[in-house]
Amino acid sequence: MAAQKKQLSLDTNFVFDLAEDKEFAHDFREIFQSKGYALVLPPTAAHELHLIFTHGDSAAERALARTALTRLLQWGIRPFDLDSTAEAICGQFVRGLLQQRLLPDDEMNDGLILAETSLAKIPLLVTSDKHLLDMDEDALQLAFNEADLVPVHPVHPKNLLRALR
Repeated sequence: MAAQKKQLSLDTNFVFDLAEDKEFAHDFREIFQSKGYALVLPPTAAHELHLIFTHGDSAAERALARTALTRLLQWGIRPFDLDSTAEAICGQFVRGLLQQRLLPDDEMNDGLILAETSLAKIPLLVTSDKHLLDMDEDALQLAFNEADLVPVHPVHPKNLLRALR
């Protein structure tokens, strides 16, 4: 995926916030898109949406995933894909995060989303996921440097909105 100016990568939970019609999520989307930002969805986030749609724990969860999947284009959110070499790099990066205990073992997808965002050369991942937001920032940046990847900073959408004001 060619790097473009003014892109923001979205985590799965942000798309769920949109599907739940949370005001802050729609405000975020509208404001940042009006400022020329492209909102993109990493492959693992898109895959998570599909898995929840087909195998979610509850009917309500599956319905939210369906809403998210059917409205991505309407919301102006563009999924992106990576090649198999990039996927291998992502897997190696995640193994490093898990070995360093920067993420719990059951949060492998969070690490994949970080790596995919990095390979797309997008410096910010918009998320409300505590596992990502609570990571040791210095250790995470060092992990990106050691993997020779572009550093990615997980940031809550409300914090980015405040930064604009």
